[in-house]
Amino acid sequence: MEKQAPMPPSTAKTILIVDDDPSMRLICVKTLRTEGFTVLEAEGSSESLKILATHTEPIDLLVTDLMLPPPGLEFASTKNPYPRVHGHEIIQRTLAMKKTLRVILMSSLSETDRKAYRITTDHVPFLQKPFSVETLMQLVHEVLSAAPLSYDESAGASIAKQDVRWYG
Repeated sequence: MEKQAPMPPSTAKTILIVDDDPSMRLICVKTLRTEGFTVLEAEGSSESLKILATHTEPIDLLVTDLMLPPPGLEFASTKNPYPRVHGHEIIQRTLAMKKTLRVILMSSLSETDRKAYRITTDHVPFLQKPFSVETLMQLVHEVLSAAPLSYDESAGASIAKQDVRWYG
């Protein structure tokens, strides 16, 4: 695969990386920054939801791990706007906030494990861990050039009922 020239900073897209694994986050962040992207990072869903809700500039792509640490004890009466949730829920909440979004969902869960957990995704590009830098960059460029996901009141409640494009 031919290596594409890094994008000039003035036209660079902003990407948010969400992963609780520091080494995976570091690989993604360093690779994307080397390619000229502006990269934000979050180690969990609470931090990522806060960034998505408060960041003043556009975020062009969300790359999130599927299986983030489970939520801690939260009382139902607590109105936490940035709860700890899994990758699916980050996507759903972000779509509800922003109405459109480009996203890549990634996980080290095998296909068998995802089926056992009854995890499916719809129209969400999926990146199987471990992956190569080349595979990451190919998918990032493909997703950034594709139409974003849209929040649809009738289908927005579930992001887990349609086809998935698998990579890696």
